[in-house]
Amino acid sequence: MRHHNSNRIFGRPRKGRVALLRSLARSLIVHGAIETTLAKAKEIRPYVEKLITKSKDNTLTTRRVLTATLGTTDESAVNTLVNDLGPRFKDRKGGYTRIIKTGTRLSDASAKARIEFV
Repeated sequence: MRHHNSNRIFGRPRKGRVALLRSLARSLIVHGAIETTLAKAKEIRPYVEKLITKSKDNTLTTRRVLTATLGTTDESAVNTLVNDLGPRFKDRKGGYTRIIKTGTRLSDASAKARIEFV
């Protein structure tokens, strides 16, 4: 029974799901906006917003935590978080992203959405 399990599974094992979330988060951070399914957009929103909240203070510890969370050796996403997004949202308490519904996909009629920074 799945009582009180609020995370979406996406029909994947845990490692595949974590890899999916990390990949979507990195793409959103680097590109500023991505288009994906509505369920995936709703799932990565709190994931990315917690990363932005952590990136508001630019310390070595923060960079290491962000690198471990995003699971990458490529520093472009971490640099974008700490150098651009952290100072940009310094005075904002939360709500760094918005989700805009963009219709349905033709092949399987799944709901699509665009997630972007405010």
